[in-house]
Amino acid sequence: MFEKVLIANRGEIAIRVIRTLKEMGIGAVAVYSEADRDARHVREADEAYLLGPAVPAESYLNIEKILEVAAEAGAQAIHPGYGFLAENAPFARAIGETDITWIGPPAAAIDAMGSKTRAREIMQKAGVPIVPGATEPSDTADDAAKLAEEIGFPIACKAAGGGGGKGFRVAMTPGDLADAFEGAAREGEKFFGDPTVYLERYLEDPRHVEVQVLADGHGNVIHLGERDCSIQRRHQKLIEEAPAPHVDEEMRDRIGRIATDAAEAVDYRGAGTVEGMQVGEEYFFLEMNTRVQVEHCVTEMVTGIDIVREQIRIAAGEPLSISQDEMEMRGHAIECRINAEAAHKKFAPAPGKVGKYLEPSGPGVRVDSGLEEGGEVTPLYDPMVAKLITWDVDREHATRRMIRALGEYKVEGLTTLIPFHETILATEQWAKGETCRDLLEDPDWIKSLPTGEPAAPPEGEEEGEVAEREYKVEVGGRLYPVKVIGAALGGNGAAAPAAGKRPPKRERKAGAAAASGNDVVAPLQGSIFKVEVAEGDEVEEGALLVVIEAMKMENEITAHKGGKVSSLAVEVGASINAGDPIATIE
Repeated sequence: MFEKVLIANRGEIAIRVIRTLKEMGIGAVAVYSEADRDARHVREADEAYLLGPAVPAESYLNIEKILEVAAEAGAQAIHPGYGFLAENAPFARAIGETDITWIGPPAAAIDAMGSKTRAREIMQKAGVPIVPGATEPSDTADDAAKLAEEIGFPIACKAAGGGGGKGFRVAMTPGDLADAFEGAAREGEKFFGDPTVYLERYLEDPRHVEVQVLADGHGNVIHLGERDCSIQRRHQKLIEEAPAPHVDEEMRDRIGRIATDAAEAVDYRGAGTVEGMQVGEEYFFLEMNTRVQVEHCVTEMVTGIDIVREQIRIAAGEPLSISQDEMEMRGHAIECRINAEAAHKKFAPAPGKVGKYLEPSGPGVRVDSGLEEGGEVTPLYDPMVAKLITWDVDREHATRRMIRALGEYKVEGLTTLIPFHETILATEQWAKGETCRDLLEDPDWIKSLPTGEPAAPPEGEEEGEVAEREYKVEVGGRLYPVKVIGAALGGNGAAAPAAGKRPPKRERKAGAAAASGNDVVAPLQGSIFKVEVAEGDEVEEGALLVVIEAMKMENEITAHKGGKVSSLAVEVGASINAGDPIATIE
C-alpha cells in the first residue's frame, strides 16, 4: 500500500480524499494556488505545496508542476479527485512515465470514454443501447442542419469532450440550431480544448439515472446500484438521490449489466459512472465519467462502501473488497449541492467571503465541505462549495431529514442554494418523484424563490485580550504551520485593543442583473466574454446584451426593456464586479 498520496485538486473533494487517506494511515499531500493559500484543504493535509498563480491553467492544470511537486514530496501516487485533470488522458500517461501511480482508469479508457462520439460507437458495437443520434461529429453548422433533419427535433448539440453540463446546447427548432451548435463548440473548446460537436435526439423529460461501477485489476467488475440525478438546471445537477425513485429490482439488474458491460468494453479499472437516460422502462447509454462523481456520497450512504478507499486499493493492485452478490442497498440517501449561487437570479454565481459558518449534524447527516469561517469563495473556480447528504429508511424520511438539516445550515456572508433546496424539497413535484423541470424552466417560479441574501455579521462582538492564532509560513513553496498565543496584532503590528467593536462590514452591492430605470448593472463578478450590442443599437426587451463568464459558467445578461442603447460600459475580456454598469437603455 502507498505511504504518501498527492491530491491534485482543491476544495471539498480534496478534503474528502484526505479523510480516507488518514483512515488508511497514508500521508496526504495537498497542492494549492496563490488564491488558496488559506484554504481548508491546505491545512488539513499533512503537507502542502504551492503550484502557482490563481489561474487554473498555471496551477491546478499545470501537469509539469504537479509532477514536479509529487516527486519533491515523495508521493507514491496521485489522486485527481474530479474536475481539473481527473479525466485528462495525457496527465494519466505523464504519470505512467514516472514511478508514481495514477489513481484512476487506464489512459486508453479515458480516451475511449472521453470522446462522446467514440464512446457511443464503442457502446453500440458492444450492444449497449444509446440515445438515437450520430456516432460521428458534425464539422459545420450546415452539416449539423442536414443531419438534424434525419434525427428529428428537438436536437441536443453536445461537445465531444464535454461533461458536467458544459458544451451542451439544445435546439428546439431548426432556427435554433446554428446558435446551439456554435455555443456547444465554443464551450467544448474553452473547457475541454476540443470544439468537436455531435448531435443526439433531445429527450425532453427523461430521468437522468446513472450507475456506479468498480473494476479492479483481477477481472472483477461490479456495480453499486443507481443514482437519480434528474433535478438539474442548465444540464448541471443540483440534487441527487439513491436509489432512483422509479427504478425497480428488474431495471436495477438490467441497467447494472449495461454499466458493467460498458466498463468491460473499454477494459476499465477503478471507479467510474455510466450515465443514462430513463424513459419509462427504456434506458439509453449517455456517457461514462471516468472518475469519482460529485454525487458518489449517496451511493456510499446506502451501500456502506467507501468508494475513494476502493479507488486507492485498486490502484495499489488489491482486489475489490466486495463482490456483486454481497452488494446491498439499504434505505435512501439524498444529496443537495451547496453552490455559491443566487437561484432567484437565474442561478447567477455569487462569490464572496464567508462569515459565521455552522454545519448541520445529527443522525444520518453528512457534510462534505470546503467552507470555513473567514474563507473566501472566488469567481475563479467552480461554484459548488459543499454537499449536504442525508440518509434515512426511505425517501420520505430522508427528505424530512434533509429539510431539517438545511434549516440548520448557516453560511453568513455568502448567497447559496440552501433556500432553493428547502423550497423545491417541499413541493408536490418532488414528493411524487418528478423531474421538477416544470419548475426549473419557469422564470416566474425562479424569480419567486427566497433570495438567501447574506446577512451582515453582528457588530460589537468582544475580542479576548489573549488569542491563539494559527498561521502558515511559506518557505520555498511549501507551507509550515505556526501557532502563536498572545495579544492579537493590529494592522501595523501593534497589539490590538483588548475589546471593541469590529469595523462595520462593507455593504455588498445587490448584484441583480438588474436595472434601475434605464441602467443595466452586472449581477455578479466575472469577466466579459461576449458583447452582443453596440452604442446606438435598438433592442427589444429580453434581447441578449452581454455574456459574463464566472465560476466556469456563462451568464447571459438581457435587456430589461426595449429601447436604444445610449451607452455601453463594457468590452470583451474586461473584468467586472457586481453592481458595475453594463449599459444604459433609453
